[in-house]
Amino acid sequence: MRSVRIGVDTGGTFTDVVAVDERTGEIVTTKTPSTPANPADGFMAGIAKLGPLDVSSIVHGTTVATNRLLEDRIGDLGLITTEGFEFILEIARQSVPDGYGNSYFWVKPPRIVPVHLVKTVGGRLDHLGGEVRPFNEEQAAEVARWFRSKGVTAIGVCFLHSYANPEHERRMREVLWREHPEAVISLSSDVLREYREYERAVTTLVDAAVKPAMRGYIANLSTRLGMPFSVMKSNGGVLSAREVVNQPITTVLSGPAAGALGAALIASTAGHPSVITLDGGGTSTDVAVVVDGEPSITTEGSIGRYPCKIPMIDIVTVGAGGGSIAWISPEGTLKVGPKSAGADPGPLCYGRGGAQVTVTDAHVLLGRIPPHLLGGEIPLDVDAARAGIEALAGKLGLSPERTATGILEISAFNQSNAIRQLTVKRGLDVRDFPLVTFGGSGPLLACRLIDILGLPAVVVPPDPGNVSAFGLLTVDVKNDYVRTYVTRDLDLAAAGEIFRELEREAAEALDREGFDDPVYARSADLRYYGQAYEVRVPAPAGELDEAWRAEVTGRFHDAHEKLYGYAYRDDPRHGIEWVNLRVSGIGPITRPVVRRRPPVADPPPPGVRRVHFEEAADTPIHQRAALGPGAVVRGPAVIEEYGSTIPVHPGFTATVDDYGNVEVRRD
Repeated sequence: MRSVRIGVDTGGTFTDVVAVDERTGEIVTTKTPSTPANPADGFMAGIAKLGPLDVSSIVHGTTVATNRLLEDRIGDLGLITTEGFEFILEIARQSVPDGYGNSYFWVKPPRIVPVHLVKTVGGRLDHLGGEVRPFNEEQAAEVARWFRSKGVTAIGVCFLHSYANPEHERRMREVLWREHPEAVISLSSDVLREYREYERAVTTLVDAAVKPAMRGYIANLSTRLGMPFSVMKSNGGVLSAREVVNQPITTVLSGPAAGALGAALIASTAGHPSVITLDGGGTSTDVAVVVDGEPSITTEGSIGRYPCKIPMIDIVTVGAGGGSIAWISPEGTLKVGPKSAGADPGPLCYGRGGAQVTVTDAHVLLGRIPPHLLGGEIPLDVDAARAGIEALAGKLGLSPERTATGILEISAFNQSNAIRQLTVKRGLDVRDFPLVTFGGSGPLLACRLIDILGLPAVVVPPDPGNVSAFGLLTVDVKNDYVRTYVTRDLDLAAAGEIFRELEREAAEALDREGFDDPVYARSADLRYYGQAYEVRVPAPAGELDEAWRAEVTGRFHDAHEKLYGYAYRDDPRHGIEWVNLRVSGIGPITRPVVRRRPPVADPPPPGVRRVHFEEAADTPIHQRAALGPGAVVRGPAVIEEYGSTIPVHPGFTATVDDYGNVEVRRD
């Protein structure tokens, strides 16, 4: 029996599975409908479809944490903070979304914890961690008993300046364990040992909010699998399930992060080191930028309306997937998304009781996808899609074909706006980057995105619907650690000790994961004195000396100039301030190899189907498996495979490269 490593990515509509043979490198893929009521059911069904195998390891990308936040499914949650700071969530930040022109109309959303569930405890630390007032244990016990009496079991603890000294928070946890044993607790000094009280508090509360659901899901899955497995993290690494239940916030971009990494490896192998990645699923579209083979990392991300300052791959998500619902606004205009029909009931053409037109229904009516999915496993009801679109078209005063085309056009512009957020708004020229598009619905709008954005090409990997699951098998075990150390005159000895302490923490975690020879990556956050936010730059390994300081500050000047167009490299009036020191502990794995494809001898002639582009016409339908390296398909045409479809519009050409990728370009 073959020994394989398996990646399982649970999406909103489908669960994708990839198995890699550890001896031969052979890759096997499959898909199965997701089961939103219990994602573990879809997980187990996907693995069962692979048949009997000797499984050496499993890596999972999960949306359990993400969906709870996006859908605001947060139960009673409590916050314990320093006496006098009970309104930290109410004050928040002064910024208003979309600028001050929106301040008159903007309504402040509900806080993650209402003020009546915020309690304070006496005790105070200064910004260096020194104790100003002792921790009030009697008051802490009263607070713990109050939360127990109210039945609040998920609790975040965020004391002032606990990034500098976690002692008071740890004592609060001991009191909670004693007085409220059922409580699920998150400490800010464990979740995010970094200054800025508001962001640290919200990040800690997000961790506490998703912890019960993640623990239940992981426990259920562990019992059903009967073997250990790992979970993808937002930072581009993985962690064992037994460890990730203690830091569930690190999984909030689990699936999208895997997709960006898998696409980066595929694209760089094919000679495209810098690309934009677009993961089009049933519910959403996730976009990232890869420069020189590495996706951009940020700590300024958010999930829904909640800022999360953990390191994560810089991803923009929009509600523009295959299941996105088309609807008419009160003003009478056609809109698409962000609400999705998901996997259950799904689009009209699924025949499962869906009552609203979706993007997939528009593709079906225009003939751009076949009347079935997954090679015939899921038949599609073309008549149901047509009936729904005809009803919508009647309200708009358009033909069904014009309405379906309009739905796809709006969806394409929604996706292009997400791409612009990560490129144009950050000083990158979108025309310099090929687009790697994947996911079940990702390749469907490739030609329109080329025209809208002026892209040089769109690259569609083999088995595009399974790229995220493949990406799960390409990533190392990775943990991030941070310590705030604000100073204009860096004490090299003190900084060196902080780095060593963070590396010891990383070593302990990686030792539990079974890594004897970990790799450490250092970085530092710096800013010019007087600035409010900082720039992160990599820091060399080894002992800290003046040459080390000069190297890091030089990298900061370079990065600042690249980001903002200026630097004060030779101006002594603008001193540098050090803010955070960071360490990533990495346990390297053996990555699967992307292999060249053999030539295809005597491919069968394409089929024919009625497809509507500018007009309806009999159109060649190519099977992707029959297209070997060097094959050329000129539009209008459609290229189909098990998990996805590529419509090639008139005026476009699709070429297959040596690795089986399809490159679509304007003629």
